[in-house]
Amino acid sequence: MIHLRTDFFSETLGLSTSMTVLLPQAAAGQVGMSGRVRADGHPVLYLLHGSSDDDTTWLRRTSLERYAAELGLAVVMPQVHLSFYCDEAYGLPYWTFLTEELPALVTDTFRVSSARDDTFVAGLSMGGFGAFKWALHHPERFAAAASLSGALDLAGLRWEGRDPKQRMRIWGRRKIAGSHDDLLHVLDGVDPAALPALYVTCGTEDFLHDDNRRFVTAAEQHGIPLTTDFRPGAHEWGYWDAAIQRVLDWLPIANPAPAPVG
Repeated sequence: MIHLRTDFFSETLGLSTSMTVLLPQAAAGQVGMSGRVRADGHPVLYLLHGSSDDDTTWLRRTSLERYAAELGLAVVMPQVHLSFYCDEAYGLPYWTFLTEELPALVTDTFRVSSARDDTFVAGLSMGGFGAFKWALHHPERFAAAASLSGALDLAGLRWEGRDPKQRMRIWGRRKIAGSHDDLLHVLDGVDPAALPALYVTCGTEDFLHDDNRRFVTAAEQHGIPLTTDFRPGAHEWGYWDAAIQRVLDWLPIANPAPAPVG
């Protein structure tokens, strides 16, 4: 695959930032790797990082490049720092950047499809929250969304022991409960038939396990179908490396690229 770490200026953020991008490449002669390409725009996965990470972490701690190459899947990993994928009260508008500026920049710059059937989003921990927030608020954009150990009950998340400045910077004095960042509340207003396919996975020893169970229960009460995968594991990269492979296998990639010859 083609691996790019790109630096660019964001008009929304008013500063230079980075994203890491994987693009399919036909590479039948590469030892231990195969590559698939599609004649038209490649399907694309927006893959979001967690709260202690940046846009490079998925590649440094998993074999994502190898997994995506076999599918002919482009992967876009933006950087949002500790924003929780929000327009920060005393910071920068990362939600607007993610949902408006980034997709337009990606489709204008790279040979990726902009069709809903070819577009997916996933993330871990803070990024799992971001992925589902994006999918629930903009279901028309995605064929599928996956949360890996996501912070899916943000209103109920215990902030004791966390940096109070982080919460103040992101939300100010606003309540999360009942807001557009309260995913359990957001479920009240969605049309189940309009949503993308949803996948929830979390380890049974993960400190966010109960939050994920509450989200699943709430979704089921609203008649929203989910694929769930709860199995032994903690909040760590061994679990996520295995989980992202299951997520990629689950993605409904239409018109898959042909296998390379050679």
